[in-house]
Amino acid sequence: MTHTANSQDQFGLRIAEHLNSAALDLPHDISERLRAARTRAVAARLQPQTRLQTSTSLVNQNGAGLLSYGNEGLNLWGRLASFLPLIALVAGLALIQNVMDDHRANELAEVDSALLIDDLPPAAYADPGFLQFLKNPLSIEAKE
Repeated sequence: MTHTANSQDQFGLRIAEHLNSAALDLPHDISERLRAARTRAVAARLQPQTRLQTSTSLVNQNGAGLLSYGNEGLNLWGRLASFLPLIALVAGLALIQNVMDDHRANELAEVDSALLIDDLPPAAYADPGFLQFLKNPLSIEAKE
């Protein structure tokens, strides 16, 4: 592979030498047009790199380095659209909280209705002996 690259380099050098020797015989106006075209081509080649260097900058704030991209060109609608994900997140969290509150209220309503239609009075559930009776599995099996 180095042999191929070396031979290509030598070929390119021979072509450049031949073009340089022929450029000495050109009239002044043509050589000036070629020089201007070469300058424009080099400037166009370097322009994207220059634009990249000027559009990003490193900002030091309170000892922390921040990479700034300059003006991103966001107009009013672009800035409002950048807040849409935040608004959707807040709305989703509010919806989840509302659904969870409804679910919890339904569970409490089911417990309350079960207490009210049960044969035992609600005061029995406040008795510590009754709670111990419910926790003891042997007393339930002995009853059957």
